[in-house]
Amino acid sequence: MNYYLLIKYFLYLNIFHLSLTIIVKGQQSEVIMDSHDKEVIDLNYLLHLPDSYNEEGKDRWPLILFLHGIGERGDSLNWVKIHGIPKIVDKNKSFPFITISPQCPLTSDWRNPETQVSVIKLLENVLENYKVDKDRVYITGLSMGGFGTWAIIAKRPELFAAAAPICGGGNPNDALVIKNMPIWVFHGAKDDIIIPEESERMVKALERENGNVKFTLYPEAYHDSWTKTYENKELYDWFLSKRKK
Repeated sequence: MNYYLLIKYFLYLNIFHLSLTIIVKGQQSEVIMDSHDKEVIDLNYLLHLPDSYNEEGKDRWPLILFLHGIGERGDSLNWVKIHGIPKIVDKNKSFPFITISPQCPLTSDWRNPETQVSVIKLLENVLENYKVDKDRVYITGLSMGGFGTWAIIAKRPELFAAAAPICGGGNPNDALVIKNMPIWVFHGAKDDIIIPEESERMVKALERENGNVKFTLYPEAYHDSWTKTYENKELYDWFLSKRKK
């Protein structure tokens, strides 16, 4: 019997399971997708497991799903490490979250509903196969990823305990769906690429619904309102204080 072919067959029964990926604790591992499913957009992604992931007593970990900006689309996961959570994790191997950072294909966008479905399927697969505390799953993204964050929490609000969209925007009509979710919104007051009114519209819509929202508008920041945000320990403390009800 060819045991190699048998093992390969069982690995491919799950379209999101990748046979050649080696996950290293404390480091970001590159996971290359090949689902063989034409209806699914394959999203390569970075996966970080804390260096104490398998320590005794550490049964479940909080998770952050990160969505990058439009400039990091493509087929090199090194680009995803330029900003945001992947950059932070590269500096801090003991970062106390499982993190997943998918890369959007060059021909797509996090605002594309089909791509959003693929992100959700990827998240669900990680929730199923890793030691994730499903009551402490968070999402954040910057610029294009901020738009994706707003869209995905509206599509599947029950998956997340909190969200932090940065310099993005969304559909104010979604406020009724997401009003009970803790959302911390960030934007630069001088942003001339995605104007702050995009975030302000969402904040005002949530406030009209008595939503659980807070808004940080950096008075001197332009489009890069994410560096200061992701370097702020208060963001991660805020995430950890939130659980699904």
